[in-house]
Parts: sequence; C-alpha cells; structure tokens
Amino acid sequence: MNPLAPYPCQRLQSRPTSRREMLARCAGGFGAVALAALRSDPLFAGVETPVAGYAGHGPHHRVRAKNVIFLYMDGGPSQVDTFDPKPMLDRFNGKDPGQLFDMEPTQFNNTGSVLASPWKFKQYGESGLPVSDLFPHVGQCADELAVVRSMTSEFPEHTFANYFLHTGSGLQGRPSMGAWVNYGLGSESQNLPGFVVINGGLIPPGGLDCFGSGFLPASYQGSIFKPSGTGVANIQPIDADPQLQRQKLDLISQLDAEATPAFGEHDSLESAIRNYELAYSMQMAVPDVMSLESEPEHIRSLYGLDAKYEPTRIYGAQCLLARRMIEQGVRFVELTCPNVGADRWDQHSNLKKGHEDNARAVDQPIAGLLKDLRQRGLLDETLVVWAGEFGRTPFAQGKNGRDHNQYGFTVWLAGGGVKAGTVYGATDEWGYKAVENRAEMHDLHATMLHLMGVDHTRSTFRFSGRDMRLTDVHGHVIEGILQDDPA
Repeated sequence: MNPLAPYPCQRLQSRPTSRREMLARCAGGFGAVALAALRSDPLFAGVETPVAGYAGHGPHHRVRAKNVIFLYMDGGPSQVDTFDPKPMLDRFNGKDPGQLFDMEPTQFNNTGSVLASPWKFKQYGESGLPVSDLFPHVGQCADELAVVRSMTSEFPEHTFANYFLHTGSGLQGRPSMGAWVNYGLGSESQNLPGFVVINGGLIPPGGLDCFGSGFLPASYQGSIFKPSGTGVANIQPIDADPQLQRQKLDLISQLDAEATPAFGEHDSLESAIRNYELAYSMQMAVPDVMSLESEPEHIRSLYGLDAKYEPTRIYGAQCLLARRMIEQGVRFVELTCPNVGADRWDQHSNLKKGHEDNARAVDQPIAGLLKDLRQRGLLDETLVVWAGEFGRTPFAQGKNGRDHNQYGFTVWLAGGGVKAGTVYGATDEWGYKAVENRAEMHDLHATMLHLMGVDHTRSTFRFSGRDMRLTDVHGHVIEGILQDDPA
C-alpha cells in the first residue's frame, strides 16, 4: 500500500509542503497497514471462517484462564503422604489391612501391612490446608490451592492411566488435552508452538503419544523442548544469508501449493507447511525465551536455579521457562519430571527416599512459579494443574513401598478462576477410596476447559463418523472448586 496514494473518490490536491504535513497525511495510511496485518490473523480479526483445522468456536462463555501450566507428576504420588492426611494409618500401622477394610486387587498383589506416612502434616495459611513435610515450599502457597482429594481413574497400570490422564481415553492415539485446547481456542503466540512439553529427562510410560494430536490436525501436537541449551534441535539456521533460507522456504511452499490441485488438501501436507513457517519464526523467538540468564538473580533463586540438588535446578528451569512461554502467548505448557535416580513417583519399595527425592526436585520450583505468577499478576489468568495418573495404596507393597491406587487420590489446581484455599471431596478414613464428591478424570478435563471458556460438550471434531471430544460422552464441571462470579 502506498500511504500517499489518493483515497477512493478523492484526489490529492497538492504535494505536502512540510514534513509535518506529510506525516499528517501518512498517518491514515500507516494505520491501514497495521489494521490489514491484524485482520490477516484470525485471532485478532474475529473472522467467522476458521483456518484449517481450527475449531472456530472460540470461547463459549466467560474466560477465567488464558493459559495452562500442567505439572505432570509421573508415576503417581501418594495422596496419604502429600495432601490427604489420615490419622487412622498411624493408629493401625503394621496391622493386617484385610482385617480392617475390603481390599481390591492391586497391580502386583504383593500386599503388606497398613503403612503410616513417614511424614508429618502441618496446616498452612489462613485456609489451614494440611500439607505434608514433603512440600514445605508449596505449603507456603496453600492459600492459592484448590485441592481435589476424590479424584479417580479407570486404570491401575501406568501406560493406560497416562493416556487416560492426558487424552481422556485409555487407548493409544487420542488427542492430548493440550492439542484439544489449541484446536478449540488457537494460540496467541505467533512465533512459538501453542502446545509445548518441557522435558525434564523422563519420557513417561505411553511415550510421546501422551502429547500427540491423535486424529486432530498434526500441527496441534505437543512440541518437545529441553529446559537448557537451545531448547530444540537445529534452531540455528545453517544458511549465513537469511534471504537464502527464506527463498528455500518459499520454494517449498510453492511446490506444496502445486501439489494441492493434484492430491487435494491433506492434513499431513497442510501441517508440514505450517510447521515450516513456525520453525522459521522460532529461530528468533526460541533463543530469546530460552535466555534464563537474563532473569534477575532473585527470580532465579526463587525457582531454585542455585540449588545444590541438580534435579531441583532442572525443574526450576522448567518452571521458569513455562512462565516465560505463557508470557509469549503459548496456550498450554506441560512439564515432565526430572530424573532423580529412582523410578519417578512410582515407589513400590523404598517409599521414603523415593518420595523425598522427587519432592525435593519439584517443591521449591513449583512454589516459586506460583509466587512469581502471583506477583506479576499472571496467576489469575493462568491455570496451574498438579496431577499424576493415579495415587498409592494406604497399605504397603512388601514392607516399605506402596502399590498403585486408582480408587481415590489427590490433584490440585491454582489460579485461573479456581476457589483458592479449598478442599473438595474426600477419601475414606484410610485414604483408600473416594467417598465424598467422587470425581473422574473426565471431570478434571471438563473443568479445565470450562475455566478456559470452553464448553466441553461443544468442542468436537468429526472423526470416523462421530463427533469426538476430549471428555468422550462423560464429564461434569467440578463446580465446588470454581470462584464465585462477582455480583
């Protein structure tokens, strides 16, 4: 556009006689250029016609959370050792559980005695929410948490339970919740993926399909970042001249476009084109977002980047990166666990050391993330979710471990429209089975979508002759953990 060109039905009467007059005449043209650029982006234009693969519905109701940070506790933390204290375990420690309550089959059926928690619980904050000694830093943020003690799963085995946690189905190949969120709402980030998984060093059982796009367009799958170095491989261009690289990408786009009339529009082709363009943009954005050394020293210390324990430093970098990414508009960020030398949170034996090592790695960084989001005014619009695929038994596996327990365990949420400093639901007096306000994984997903302004029953994708959704045909919003609407 030439800003000095006449408007329709209007002729330029004379040349500008001064610099001031020229700028005054150009102002309208500059604005038109900016408006045209914004309108080319569906996130700003408000167009009704969706881009390829984009659900097009946008928010269905009031948006509480713009972004999600999912703290995935791989392996299944024990609810009775973290956020659900049970004095009955102390009272009957060492007793035969079969004489005290009905027991279900477990993963390994190596049942021992009732096992009291090795850790004490303390009440924190104005809410008085009890948190075990495993999480002294998170305990300081108790008034930010909405703790759900009655979560259940349908699967007692890691791989199926991981798929269920991430995709709402125990079967491989369904879209992950991060993919669903970006399919429904799109991403506000122009230069970074909308769904990022920051890899702490452990790939969960079930593998990368936990973060896949399933039958959704491939461009919605999770992009794996490392919490150090360049973040992703091959981010540095090999061409010395940026124009040369641009010409290569333009040639690829031209060839892809010529293939469309012959073969039609295919997801693999369209996603490849978008991924090429996104990768080109990421060359500038990724080095900037990865530059943690630019953060003030007190912020780095808040997250534990100066900790003596290496897994704390690793997870601290993950949490800090998550904050920097949502600041850049990334819609959904998931963090996986660092390697502490044991098997995740999956302590079938040596419970005390295993849980202490895992908690030591994540406690300070998670608290630092919550505090930093709060002080920056970001927590109210960011939903933080802490969850594993299931919990642990209140009785021992062997002598000093705990087996898998899908019948009642704990997850918590913070920020993004949840009612802070609250406890929802309850397990029985042993911490074994949910007995009050029983919640399913589909309910967690429905609640997450609800807080982001999405009705989970209306966000669908037509596949194999059926309108598919994250919650399948299940799920209810957990109203008891939502903030009250202002009067």
